[in-house]
Amino acid sequence: MGLDARTGALVELSAALARPDVEGWRSALEAAAAHAARAEIEEALLQAHLFVGFPTVLDAFIAWRGIAGGETIGAVAPADRPGAGEALCRAVYGGVYDRLRDHVRRLHPELDAWMVEHGYGRTLSRSGLAVETRELCIVGLLAAAGHERQLRAHLHGALNVGTPPGRVEAALRVGIRAAARAPAGSERSAGADPARLLAIWGKVVDRAGRDRGRNVEEESCSSM
Repeated sequence: MGLDARTGALVELSAALARPDVEGWRSALEAAAAHAARAEIEEALLQAHLFVGFPTVLDAFIAWRGIAGGETIGAVAPADRPGAGEALCRAVYGGVYDRLRDHVRRLHPELDAWMVEHGYGRTLSRSGLAVETRELCIVGLLAAAGHERQLRAHLHGALNVGTPPGRVEAALRVGIRAAARAPAGSERSAGADPARLLAIWGKVVDRAGRDRGRNVEEESCSSM
C-alpha cells in the first residue's frame, strides 16, 4: 500500500525541508497545495521546527505565503499539553516509552520536559493533522536528513499508531529520494545512505512481527 496523493504531497514537502533549498521548498509547496488543505500544509510546516529548527521553518513559511497569500486561517485550540503529550508519546513509543523517558531525562531533565510538553503536547497533539500523517511526514523528513536514531524510533512509532507497513515504507522511500536530490556534498544529505536506511526498516519490520507474534501467543494463553 502506497501513499495517496494528499499524504504523499505532505511527506514530500516535509522531506524537502531537510535540504537548504528554497526552490525545492517552493516546488513541494506548490505540489502540496494541489492536493492538501491549507491547514494541513501549515501543520506539516509547523511540526517540522522540531526537526529542522525555526530558521528553516520561518523561511519555508515566507515561501508559502508567496504561494498561498494572506494569513493563516486560524489557530488550532491548544491541547492539554502535558496530558496530551504524555498520551501521544506513549502511543508512539509503545513498550519502550518508560525507557525513552528515563534515557532523555538522564541526558537532561529539561529535554525530557520539553519533549513531552512542547514536542508531543504543544505541537504533535494539535488537531490540524492526523497522527498517522504526522508520523509519515516525520519519517520522510528524518530519512532525507539521515538522522538514523530518530528515524528508527519514528518508523516504530508510525507502526505503533496503526499505520500500515506499506505506507510507512513509502514515506521512507520519499525521504531517500529527497536525499538523493540534494546537492553533492550537502551536509544535510551526507548521512542518508539508502542501503542503511532500508536495512533499518527491515529490522523494524522484523521486530514488529516478533512483537505481534508474542502478543498473539500471550492472548491465546490467557484465554485458555
